[in-house]
Amino acid sequence: MTAVVELRDATKAFRGVPAFENVDFALGRGEVHALLGENGAGKSTLTKVIAGVHTLTAGRLLVDGEETTFRNPSEALAKGIAMVYQENSLVPSMTVAQNIYLGGEKAFNRLRGIYIAAQQFLQSLNFHVDPSALVASLGAAQKQMVEIARAVHHKAKVIVFDEPTATLTPEEKRYFFNLIANLKAQGVSVIFISHALEEALEISDRITILRDGKLIASDLTENFDREKIIRAMVGRELTGEIYGQGRAATRTVRPRGRKVLSVENLSMGSIVRNTSFSIFSGQVTGIFGLVGSGRTETLKVVAGVLKRDFFHGGEVKFEGEPVRFRVPAPAVRNGIVYVTEERKAEGFFETMGIAENIYMGDLARVRGGGLKVISMSDAVDLAEQWRQKLNIRAIDPNAKVIELSGGNQQKVVIAKALVQKPKLVIFDEPTRGVDVGAIAEIHHFINDLADQGIAVVVISSYLPEVLAVSDRILVARQGKIVEEMEPKSATEEAIMYAAVH
Repeated sequence: MTAVVELRDATKAFRGVPAFENVDFALGRGEVHALLGENGAGKSTLTKVIAGVHTLTAGRLLVDGEETTFRNPSEALAKGIAMVYQENSLVPSMTVAQNIYLGGEKAFNRLRGIYIAAQQFLQSLNFHVDPSALVASLGAAQKQMVEIARAVHHKAKVIVFDEPTATLTPEEKRYFFNLIANLKAQGVSVIFISHALEEALEISDRITILRDGKLIASDLTENFDREKIIRAMVGRELTGEIYGQGRAATRTVRPRGRKVLSVENLSMGSIVRNTSFSIFSGQVTGIFGLVGSGRTETLKVVAGVLKRDFFHGGEVKFEGEPVRFRVPAPAVRNGIVYVTEERKAEGFFETMGIAENIYMGDLARVRGGGLKVISMSDAVDLAEQWRQKLNIRAIDPNAKVIELSGGNQQKVVIAKALVQKPKLVIFDEPTRGVDVGAIAEIHHFINDLADQGIAVVVISSYLPEVLAVSDRILVARQGKIVEEMEPKSATEEAIMYAAVH
């Protein structure tokens, strides 16, 4: 194998603590190489070294056989290495077309010409995104498409994809996999980081697995199966814990408790259209729908993140009382919390540490006009309780949340929400960008909440997850809840059919 990029005995440390240590890694020309491991295993840090974001503490980086040190991503891009990040790096105040061509503009540009070229380019990738739209107005899936399009546009010889499919629909994933195959046929090398093991097994030529910053296994994909990958990633069997119970015919479904939430004829512009449903205590209600189905927007209206139509907007009753939350604060004080899918943009304060973020959630419970003495010792104690509950791992207990891995960031977001002692918890894509070990932990925690009598809603675009955690399943389509199913009798095919037809 001719290696286009190679790491030899590579180590990267932060504050003296290695993110990965003594790792050998090679990417062949025209190879799709899956890089797997739990959150915090060192995957993203390793690829960021290749992409010029970080420099090695020890060891060597070779590009086309020559030892290289990149001081920044621009130098890596000049050498033909591009990266699509897990958390998007787009400029929100610029249009889609401007982001795609950013850094490669000509001296004189006609905006109309850029939009036409971007439209043709996006259509060639089967990405349905308006090139004139501001990035700030796009959803998570569309932002990811723009990130992918930008990397492909640079005609890089090496492209690193960090969780590229986390927000894509099944159809969009199929287009993306076809794109990977086309890139491979053109001799482009791809590093593919994903927590969806089936995807790695489907599209990769080689798999490398890291655990706790160490190289555990690296071999041809044909020599791996799902069980072998999980065993290498977490050091133990987990197959029965992940997505297993939702398929089991013997699974015990929790009975409905009291009606906590009642939504009737809810409407919000053209996105949420006259939809009605109810949520019960002591149950996990799974909501499935494709991108654009209005599933997220519907629950954001309930939580006060979005406003429903002023006239003919429908009615929302929480614990039997009509409510209209125009901002999240009164919803939180009444006992409704929303755990966002956009954790970096909406879920935490980047410049604050773990303890401060969780403590901010506790302060949010204080009613308007109320006073609370801020105590950092209380914040540290509270953070330690939730760190143990959710197994939040960090190199430094005082680290800023932005420095944590994606899975640990998600756990901080969940802790910040649950410290508010809610009666209704809305999880939006709770395991997006989270490894198999953390998925099992989050699912167990969701089930524990329902066992405590709390009403839980899980919005997910991943059908195995919906089947695994739900006591009842609601399907959204074109802005409405169109069907309710029992998990024992529901199948992936039946749920998808309801979501599409």
